[in-house]
Amino acid sequence: MIFRNHKQAVLTVLIATALGGVVVTDAVAQSRSSDRSSDRRGSKNEAKAEALYPNATRAEPSVKASPKLGKQLQKLIDSYNDQKFPETLAAANEILANSAANSYDKSLAAQLASQAAYQSDDSAAAKKYLQQVLEFNGLDNNGHFQSMLMLGQLQIQDDQTAEGLATLDKYFAESKSTKPEELIIKGQALYQLERYQEAIPVIKAAIAGSSAPKDNWTQLLMGAMAEAGQTGEAVKEAEALVAKNPNDKKAQMNLASMYLQADQMAQAAAVMDKLLAAGQLTEEREYKQAYSIYANTENQEKKVIQVIDDGLAKGVLKPDYQVYLALAQANYYMDPPQVEKAIDAWQKAAPLSKDGETYLNLARVLHSEGRVPEAKQAAQQALAKGVKNQADAKKIINLK
Repeated sequence: MIFRNHKQAVLTVLIATALGGVVVTDAVAQSRSSDRSSDRRGSKNEAKAEALYPNATRAEPSVKASPKLGKQLQKLIDSYNDQKFPETLAAANEILANSAANSYDKSLAAQLASQAAYQSDDSAAAKKYLQQVLEFNGLDNNGHFQSMLMLGQLQIQDDQTAEGLATLDKYFAESKSTKPEELIIKGQALYQLERYQEAIPVIKAAIAGSSAPKDNWTQLLMGAMAEAGQTGEAVKEAEALVAKNPNDKKAQMNLASMYLQADQMAQAAAVMDKLLAAGQLTEEREYKQAYSIYANTENQEKKVIQVIDDGLAKGVLKPDYQVYLALAQANYYMDPPQVEKAIDAWQKAAPLSKDGETYLNLARVLHSEGRVPEAKQAAQQALAKGVKNQADAKKIINLK
């Protein structure tokens, strides 16, 4: 009897690849009489499974399945293969509670129970059983280390990042695995823990070790570099990714972000110019990134207005506080100033603000334009919403 994986893992690598391990199948088959047809069927699987961890420091245990538990083990295997996960859990728990079960029997039961729990979306139970797999220590290296890897992944997935990283550290130390798709999991965990300097070499190793590294691995590396203060290196990685994928909008957006973090505003604006001219801005966050970059670049007020007007017209940008504020400032500071349009945008932004500061700025602009009654009204609204400088608001309110 072989094992079949049912639910595809939502994690980075496929879980429990050793579930079909022939050691388990052969051990169960060997507990039967040699003249049974089942032995002949089992012999097809007698070729030893490929060793996934040839450099592991762990010595594989020699213990095999207990002959007395043959029927129970087969029931466990059959229920799992038939996707009868409640029955799998019940059979596994019986074996785990059986005093006659040896370390192999219990390790196998815990492993299949972990899979059944995972298939049933019970992550907490899956982790509990995976811990038992490791404690009983009865599986071959394939099954043992795949269980350890899955445990680390589930811990990270469940926001137990520190615990997950500790499990992964143990996994890499004992298994000696250098698989890129596994290293990147550790890199992600280190990034989540804000241990950026440590994450960088791990992510680099994953990228270097893969024949086809995923673009989001490079993006993770760029993020770690930027957070670690290595903005120059992050920019180089972003530029290399764009050179590799010149038509990839996401790569272009990431490059613009890296230029922004490196305070290379002209270069960031140039990237946005290309995307804007090609009509590639399609999402709200892209429009927001574009007008934010232009707003922080000298003499780009017209581009700010262009992006916002286009986004609002298409319904991609929501008419929120930040949009109206950016529109007001761009109109006010452009050459020549478009004061009326700026006031109109500030009047739309002020009610959406969390405090009265925008109302106070509006009052100042209205006052400078000689629109005193409107300025007084705006100053009163500023006080009502709360401002740090109440004296300025009161001066405008008390104007004759």
